[in-house]
Order: sequence, then C-alpha cells, then structure tokens
Amino acid sequence: MSIDPHYTLPKIASGINGFDAISYGGLPEGGSTLIAGASGSGKTVFSLQVLYAGVNDHDENAVFVTFEERPARLLRNVLGFGWDLQSLIDRKKLAIVDVTPEPQEEQVDLGTLNLSALLARIEAAVKTVSARRVVLDSIGSLFPQFADPGMVRRELLRIISHCMDLGTTVLVTVERSENEGQIGRFGVEEYIADNVIVLRNRLENETRRRTIEILKCRGTDHQRGEFPFTIDREDGVTVVPLSSTTLYQRAPNTRITSGIEVLDRMTGGGLYESSILLVSGATGTGKTLMVAETVRAAINNGERMLLFAAEEAREQLTRNAAAWGVDFDGAESSGLLRIASHSPEEVGLEDHLLRMKRQIADFKPKRIAVDSLSAFERVSTPKSFREFVIGLTSHIKVMQITAVFTNTTSLLMGTESVTETHISTITDSIILLRYVEINGEMRRGVMVLKMRGTWHEKAIREYVIDANGMRILGPFTGIHGILSGVPTYTISSESHRLGSLIPDDED
Repeated sequence: MSIDPHYTLPKIASGINGFDAISYGGLPEGGSTLIAGASGSGKTVFSLQVLYAGVNDHDENAVFVTFEERPARLLRNVLGFGWDLQSLIDRKKLAIVDVTPEPQEEQVDLGTLNLSALLARIEAAVKTVSARRVVLDSIGSLFPQFADPGMVRRELLRIISHCMDLGTTVLVTVERSENEGQIGRFGVEEYIADNVIVLRNRLENETRRRTIEILKCRGTDHQRGEFPFTIDREDGVTVVPLSSTTLYQRAPNTRITSGIEVLDRMTGGGLYESSILLVSGATGTGKTLMVAETVRAAINNGERMLLFAAEEAREQLTRNAAAWGVDFDGAESSGLLRIASHSPEEVGLEDHLLRMKRQIADFKPKRIAVDSLSAFERVSTPKSFREFVIGLTSHIKVMQITAVFTNTTSLLMGTESVTETHISTITDSIILLRYVEINGEMRRGVMVLKMRGTWHEKAIREYVIDANGMRILGPFTGIHGILSGVPTYTISSESHRLGSLIPDDED
C-alpha cells in the first residue's frame, strides 16, 4: 500500500481564538485530547467552548458528561459568556450526562464499580443527538481515593476508547494539584490520550497569568512551549501566541506629520505612514505633550485617533491638552478622537491586549497612541511584557496604523538605555527627550535616535514647553555628554545661548 507523502491528520476547528494557530489546525479528528490543569486554569470553559463552537459553527452535535458540577449550575455559569446551552439541549444539539454523586452517596471502591451502565448512558446520549464531540469533565472524580494507577489507567482507557469507537472526538479534563509536576492525580492520565494540553494559572507579580502548552499531539506537528491565554465574557478563551505575528506587512513610502514642524525636518520629512514611533524620556520631559501634538495633527488632517491612556484619567488629559491649545472634547464630539483610559492593574496584559484590539476594530483609527508602555511594564514580567508589546505592534502593523508609544525612563538624567526593555527593536523610530543641566539651569533636549529607512538629523536640539505646546529650537553647541547626564561645555559655548533660542530653519 502506497502512502501519500502529503497526508496530514484531519483536524477539527477548536473554536478557541488563537489555539488553531499553535496546533496547526485544531484538534485531531476522532482522537482523544486530555486537558489538564490546576483549579481555576479554565479546563471546563475550554472544553465547553470547543463543544459550543462545534455545534454553532460546524453543525457538530455534542455530549457533555459531568462528573462534578450539576447541570443546572453548569448552564447558569456559562450564560455569562453568552452560551445558551439550554437552547441547544431543547433542539437536540447537545446532551448532558449527569454523573455527579448524590449528596449522601457513599464512596464506592472501583473494584466493585461496574462501568457498563455509564458507558451505556454515554452511548445513548451520543446516538440521541448524533454527537461528533464528547467531553468528559472531570473524569478524575470517578476514581476517588483509589491507589492503583494500573486499574485507573485500564478503566480510563476503556471509557475513552468506547467514546472514540462511537465516531466522536473526545476531550477529557483532569485536575492537577500543582502547576508543575505530574500531569494528573494518578500519574497515568497523559498516557491514555492521543494529545495532551496543559493549562496553567500562575501568580506573577501579584497578578494571575494563564498559559497553555500542547505537551503532545500524536500524528501531527504543533508549536512548542507555553503561550498566554485569557478568559473573558466576550470571547471566552483566547490564546495569544507570539507565533501569530507576521513580518509580511506593507511599508508605505508616504509621510505624515508628527504635529511639530521642526521635528518633521529632523526626521527627514515626517514619520512614515504605518510606522511605530517610541518617545522615551524622564517624567516631565513632555512625552504626553508630544502625544497631544500628534492628536492635533490627526485632527487637522481629519484622521481618526485612538489614545490608550494608562497613567492619567480622561479628564486630566483633556484639561492638560486644552492648556496647550488642543481640544480633546471637541475632537471626541466630532468622532475624530477616542480616549480609552484603563489602569494597568485592572487586568492582565493579555486582557489589555484584547481590549486594545477590540477598540481598534470598533473605532478603525488612522493613528493610535499608547501613553505609556512603561506603565504596563510595571505590572508584568519581562517575558509577558515583551509578548504584550510584540502582540500589539504586530497587530498595528497589520492594520496599517501609525502609532506613537511613550516610555518613561527611571532616571532624570544619565545613561539608562532605551533598549533595556527591548522595545526599541520593535519600533521604527525613537525620539529621546532629555533634561540638560547647564550652569545650575535645567533645560531640555530632543534628538532622533533612530529612523528606519531614511536620513535623520543627528544633533541634539533644545526645546521649550509653553502655552502653544512644544517649540523645538536650535541645536546645543559646544556641549558634550548630554546623553550621559554629565554635560561638559566651554565658557564660549554660552555665547551661543541667545542663538539657541531662535528656531533653526536649516536642515
């Protein structure tokens, strides 16, 4: 018998956003998948979402066998996701087999337990609704206080094999006592399933972070490692893989204004459309003001602007912008501006990323600003922060949006590198705002550190902030060491002080 070299194992769509990307197509059709996780990791929601999506989107009816949670509570709990299981039951699209113990029921020794009745109930339910998908949740409860792993393995295999013999794809959930260590309570569960998915719910920086890992998938390839996921009311389980990012994005040659004329000249003619600009500086250097100037430019061009604020409330941003002559209220009323202000501590970074993507999809902006990225970094680990930034920047690129990110450095002056958080490698342009102390006077300097694909000015210019916003003046002359925070200068350099107060029109 010849074997087709291009054969791939048939798969069914999971209905889990992002999961089919890391599993290369979904769950193997007709196989068994073990979903393991500690309490609160999302096992039941994951499996129910696969069933619900199968019924609604692919006309694949389902059976849900519950060993712990009463059907009435199950139906009520998932209403928060908008899943009307009772309607599916009424239309004979879904059947629930209740195997939960009675309150006064005594524990039974597995040696005397006859599983034939259970298998008969599952088979009857499968045939009644012509099911193609079956979930056994949580099957470990069927073997309480049992010490013989060999017998547990044999009986689990018997149940799962019976379901697969009925022509169904089987999902089995099992509990873990810890996020690490053996997969199931008995140490044998992972061996009887074709595929194993591990869900984890770790506490990192006082915030819970869920991850998913495909431990094994027989007969087909999959992506290795852990990927963050989140659970919310709108989409249920959503996996956020870095692998979903792509480097195949358009790179237009058209330029757009930053909102500051001199800065446009410093960048060689303005920002590239669909590029990402990072504005880095210490507190008080004018990062939010630069965002306001971008909003002003968008308003003047009739472009929609979406501002994600992580450190200031909408009212405070509006008041400060008005002081610089930028009418946020009027722009919002006209539909050109939307401000989404959320504290980074509210939810995890995966949830923030989903919120941002939904806002972008709803508002369809031409430009966005995030003020500031460093606020999100405070409530994350380096790995989760990088995943968040890559996920956001990749989505922005695909949607062809021009973005401005701000990043607050911890030092007022000094040698702190903007590359320490790895944001710089993801952005197209970097503008540094720095304090400069000269003769006991605190002044400010701006420079273009990086501009991909174009010439940019190398000089460090002085700028001032007044009622009209940001005014960039001439370059500092005769002064060295500004970026290091220890400037050195000559007495003659102060003779250029008056000249530096006059805007330089030369490129």
